[in-house]
Formats: sequence, C-alpha cells, structure tokens
Amino acid sequence: MTPLTPGRLARSTAWLLALLVLALGAGVLLGPALSPAEAWDALRLASPDAAALDILWRVRLPRVGLAALVGASLAVAGALFQALLRNPLADPFILGVSGGAALGGVALLVLGPALGVGAGAVPPASFAGAGLALLALLAIAGPQGRLSPAALLLTGVVLNAFASAAIVFCASFSGLVEGGRIFLWLIGSITEVRADVAIWVAVFLALGLACALPLARALNLLALGEESAAALGIETRRIKLLLLVSTSLMVGASVAVAGLVGFVGLIVPHLLRLLLGPDHRQLLPAAALGGAAFLVICDTAVRTLPAGRELPVGALTALAGGPFFLWLLRRSARRNWSALPW
Repeated sequence: MTPLTPGRLARSTAWLLALLVLALGAGVLLGPALSPAEAWDALRLASPDAAALDILWRVRLPRVGLAALVGASLAVAGALFQALLRNPLADPFILGVSGGAALGGVALLVLGPALGVGAGAVPPASFAGAGLALLALLAIAGPQGRLSPAALLLTGVVLNAFASAAIVFCASFSGLVEGGRIFLWLIGSITEVRADVAIWVAVFLALGLACALPLARALNLLALGEESAAALGIETRRIKLLLLVSTSLMVGASVAVAGLVGFVGLIVPHLLRLLLGPDHRQLLPAAALGGAAFLVICDTAVRTLPAGRELPVGALTALAGGPFFLWLLRRSARRNWSALPW
C-alpha cells in the first residue's frame, strides 16, 4: 500500500473540499424548485406572472440559505464537541443546551396566547432558554475551575432530562394548534424563514469558526489528553471554555430557528474524520461545507419526494442518523472488545 505523504494528503483534502463545494452548489441550485411546474415558472424570467419569481426570491432561496447555515452550524458544533469531550459519538445536543432552547420555544408556544405574545417570539425565547441552559451547565459542571468531559456529559444528561420532562408538562396544557407546532419543533423543521433570525445564525456561525479555526492545533493536542496538552503550553481551561460557549451559542441559534434537527452533528463530522483524519485544520472547514450540503439536500428531499405533502427535515436526518449511530456504537464496542487482554 502506497504511504500517504503530506503532498498526497493535501491533494486529497483539496479534492474532498472541492466535492463538498460542488455538493453544496448542487443543493443550492436544486433546492428552490419544488416541482417541474414551479421550476419552469421560475426559469421564465420574461413571464408577466411575477408570482413564481416572488416565491423563488422570498421563500425558496432564503429557506435554502437557512438550511445551509443550520447544517453548517450543527456539523461544526459536532466536530468541536467531539474534540472537547474526546468522544467520537458526541452530538451537539448532548450537553443540554438544545434541550433548554427547545424548552424556551415550547413554553412560549404554550404560554404565548395567554400573555398576548405571538409565535414570532419563539426564536428569541428559544435562544434565551439555550443561554440559561449554558449558564446552568457552566455553574454545575465547572465550579472548581475545571471542565472535565465526564462532568459536562453527566450535567448535560441531567439538563436534557429536566428539559424533556418540562416540555412534556407544557405540552400537556397545549391545544391542538400549539400541539402541532410543538410536534414540528421537537422533530425539526425549516418551514418558516425569518431574515432577522437567520442573520443571527450566520453571525454565531461566523463567530464560532473565528474562535475555532485559530485553535485547531490546540484541539489536535487536546485529543492527546489535557495533561499532555497543558505540558505543551496549551491553556486548556481557557480554550475549552471559549469553544464551549461559542459552540453552544451556535447550537442555540440553530435550534431557535429550526428546532431539534438531530444527527447532523454526528454523521457529518464522523464521516469526514474517517476520510480526512483527525486534523481539525482540515476537519472544521470540511464540516461546515459538508453540514451545509447535507441539510440542504435533506430539506430539498423532504419537500419534493412526498407528493402533495411536506415532511419535517428532522425526520429524514433521524432516519439516516439512527442506523449510523448504531453502526458507530457497534464499531466502537468491537474495537474496545478486541483491545481487551483476553
């Protein structure tokens, strides 16, 4: 077998990034058209009927853009959480931030009519819930000046359990309309696009990448263990705290606009890590492109494949991610079992 030299590795990485860009471009081009009739109307630029163009520019393209932003945010968050927790099975929703965001949105959907607040306030309420969950996570898991992976995971499990129980409690008081919205929220859907909220998703994605990319080498060293990284001069607590906050804000913003779109942050980073290796200098940009392309294609599929109806995009990502997670779990268990001394 021919060894993979640095030059060949760089060429392979460049080819993979180019393929991800092409996949994202194909999704952006195919995403706006929902049917052959609509695609034909959209291409007739000289048509006096401007309804198709209005739908194209005001509904279809913004939705594709939002799907790309949410997918990129979740994939980058997944890659970062897997590095911070040193667990390849880690997911962006594992630390309870998404549960807090979902609880904030569901509480607003249930209590909004009584308070005179419309559904347009759901994203701010969801983001506020994510912020409160992040504060609770830092207060509980890191009061002694350390942010150990075990403490973060256990605290996240407890926060998610509390949020799930509170969501069920709120949903039991909801009506038929609110119950339908809660159902779509918990599965994950990109049916409503608001430019002002989508801008915040883009801002937090840019901030997250701006924090993570300069620290890619430090993430590579953290994979060796905190003690080894600290011995090499890495300020582990400051880096983990910065990346944890920025990543949680990315997840909170994504949940605020799209609900709980699961498994994107698990599937995309893990597949890219198998292809590119663990170097975060290549993994993080590839995760952003791959996550954007993956969710745009999934959102296009749920809008076009079912004739006459539309499925939540979270249902498709869960159908794809569930078997993939079980395969990863079996693969990890088999590897650990083979490493035992007997």
